[in-house]
Amino acid sequence: MTTRQSITLLLGGIVGSVLFGVGAIIVLTIPSLATHAMVLLPVVIVLSFILTPLISWFIAPQLRSRRAIAS
Repeated sequence: MTTRQSITLLLGGIVGSVLFGVGAIIVLTIPSLATHAMVLLPVVIVLSFILTPLISWFIAPQLRSRRAIAS
């Protein structure tokens, strides 16, 4: 497993939680969307599962250290 894959795996939980939270807040706070919450919340869940690996894959290289930190 490469370093990028390891970082992507670690980021997956965080990114997925943030995506679901943002989507759920949007659906539940907008009254016109809240009336259709039974349909829209599963859509938010599916979209967060689809987008999480993609977003994590693009964030992972930015988290790699460019220089070693001397202790």
